[in-house]
Amino acid sequence: MLIFIWLGARNYMNMEGLGFPGSGDGGRLSACLEDLHSTSAALVDAGTGEKLGASGGSRRIYPASMTKIMTAVVALEHISGLDETITMPGDFYGQLYEENASMAGFEPGEEVSCRELLYGALLPSGAECCMAFAEKIAGGESAFAEMMNEKAQELGMRGTHFTNCTGLHDRRHYSTAEDMARLVVYALQNDVFRQAFTSRSYTMASTAFHPGGFTVTSTLFASLSDPSVPGGEILGGKTGYTEEAGLCLASLAVVNGKEYVLVTAGAPGDHQSEPYHVQDAVKVYGRIGENAE
Repeated sequence: MLIFIWLGARNYMNMEGLGFPGSGDGGRLSACLEDLHSTSAALVDAGTGEKLGASGGSRRIYPASMTKIMTAVVALEHISGLDETITMPGDFYGQLYEENASMAGFEPGEEVSCRELLYGALLPSGAECCMAFAEKIAGGESAFAEMMNEKAQELGMRGTHFTNCTGLHDRRHYSTAEDMARLVVYALQNDVFRQAFTSRSYTMASTAFHPGGFTVTSTLFASLSDPSVPGGEILGGKTGYTEEAGLCLASLAVVNGKEYVLVTAGAPGDHQSEPYHVQDAVKVYGRIGENAE
């Protein structure tokens, strides 16, 4: 059942009219995407979805944990409320540990609200939060991935196919920077999603497993001590990494009073290296501010 309406002043937009061509790059701000570490990038107007620039924007990428943006979208459109609680299943933890998936910190059997699962998925990139949503909503990850694919088709994400809800590597699980930018523009129309996407941290409620609660931190802001850029600031984002995907980032920034979405993928490095994906975002948004008319 659909109980979350995409709220606020941002009206629902026809995603087929967002200005993304079927292939190719271009856009009036494409010069801002030159000389990046990332091999694919797409820059769009966050308000209208207009493509402003791309470099390898239609090239197939592995989205890694940027996948969790779609997981959050599908979850918000199917849960009965943010305060609904879910008992964390224990059946998927072994697989997630084996694959070295990022975790928020919830334990099997812990009672967790859907609000906490949302923040746990988007800020520390908690795979267990995504799996809990999948089992609650669809009965399992495969069925949930089909719901993700249906949403992708609805949004016109023609270069995208999901096989899981976490972004763990699968060669059949792919997207493009332009498709992911399209998704972020849509997701930001939901005020609940936007608040989570732009949060630096969130404190979970006390439970028997965590009597004092615990605080999760955005993986973006963990690598970005100063979010300011010329003329504005980076407001939030979702990072991603697998060895096959490289460092990835879907971000939102405001520069000279206008909001932009930037998606980059394929940067070199890993969790222990320099945050080249974050450096690319700072560079692009900085160029926009410096070159403002």
